This record gives sequence, C-alpha cells and structure tokens, in this order.
Amino acid sequence: MKIALLSDIHGNSVALDAVLRDISSQGGVDAYWVLGDLVALGPDPVGVLERLSKLPNGRFIRGNTDRYVSFCDRPAPTLEEAKTDPKLIPSLVEVANTFAWTQGMITAGGWFGWLRDLPLEVSLTLPDGTSFLGVHASPGRDDGPGIGPGTTDAELKTLLANCASTLVCVGHTHSPSERHWNGIHIVGLGSVSLSVTEDKASSYVLLNVTKEQYHLQHRKVAYDRSAVIDQLVAVNHPGRSFLIKHLSDNAIQ
Repeated sequence: MKIALLSDIHGNSVALDAVLRDISSQGGVDAYWVLGDLVALGPDPVGVLERLSKLPNGRFIRGNTDRYVSFCDRPAPTLEEAKTDPKLIPSLVEVANTFAWTQGMITAGGWFGWLRDLPLEVSLTLPDGTSFLGVHASPGRDDGPGIGPGTTDAELKTLLANCASTLVCVGHTHSPSERHWNGIHIVGLGSVSLSVTEDKASSYVLLNVTKEQYHLQHRKVAYDRSAVIDQLVAVNHPGRSFLIKHLSDNAIQ
C-alpha cells in the first residue's frame, strides 16, 4: 500500500498540480491523505477542492484556516487588539477580507458544507499493525504551536501527552521534519504551498506500507510561483500583497 501524505495546500492549485505530477512520476499511489489547510489563503480554493475530490481513496481533515473559513473564526489580530493598537487595523482588514473572499468562493462553488464537515483527524491501523494518527497541528488540535523542527522535548511532552499512536503525521508548521520521541515517530509533512524553507519548494511525504513494515520518503517539488502571483493579480485577491511578498524570489524568510 502506497499513500501520499499532503498538507497546507492553501488554495494554490499550481503547487498542488506540481505535487500531483511528482507523485505520478514516482509510480502513483493507492490513496491520498490530506492533513488540512486546503483552501485559504490562495487564489484558487475551488480549483484545489475540485482536484482533491477526484483523487482515489482520499481522506481529508481540517486545518485551522479551514475552520476560519467554514466557522467564521479568525486569526490574530482580533478586533479588541486593533482597538488597543490602531497600527494593527490594516492587518485586521486584510485578514478579514481574505477569509471572507475565500468563504464566498467556496460557497458559490458549492463546497462550504463539505469543508465545514471535515473531521479533526484521521486515525487508523496500518497493514503492519502501526497505529497511525494524522492531524493538522498536534493531537486533538488544528491550531496552536504545532510540531516542527524546533519543538523541544518538553513541548512534545505536553503536545503528545494523551497520544496513543506510534506514527503521528502533522502539517501546520510548513517545515518538513522527522523525529522519534518516547516511542512515537513524528513526521512533519512540510507544506504544498507557502513553504518556510529557503527554496520555498512544495514538500510532501510518500508512505509505503507492507504487512511487515512501513517506510517514509520526504519529497520536495519546485513549482512556478510567478504563475501563482499572476493568478492573485488576475482575481484581485484581497491578500495579494502579503502573498506576493512571500512568493517572490526576494522575499525575506
């Protein structure tokens, strides 16, 4: 059994297409498990969901930005923070407009209910008997600090306190990682879009499982970031200033 593990697509169909082509070049997979942050903040949320819905044996969970879109929650800054510090008002407005735009797009496309009903996690037993947990940020949470390369053992003790799984795969931090802690194999998938690595390439993981064992392979894929910038401009995306800065070659990491 061969599974592609993805996360943090963020409405970027150009990056998703590049990853899907790379998966095909590796001989394809039997299933796709996608660990959240599917539609916001990018220029093509509906295109992303249309592509994902056609994948064989897909399993999908929500990330924090999916919750922001479908339950009208919002990330910082809050209105109260902006009232206290007026310099935060431009950020507040940009965030509000970006998530409202995304919500409008998926609602018009007929995907709002599908996104709203996504589960928090996927939990199952692999063919070799390994207990697998896939979640966006950390067990039981789609938000918060997440688990990444810089997560300390003390932080892991808190984040994994009630975790009974032996293989835990996460997204959220946008940075690939892998470590073993207290009998748990923890794998950070990185991100399809908006990577925080120096090369800004998409990343994902291939999981090969037999009845005897499993094997993981981290993959990195370059994509045409200028094409995404063109899409942002073409749709007059309300968050294009922030996104173009991140996607540009001269963006500060």
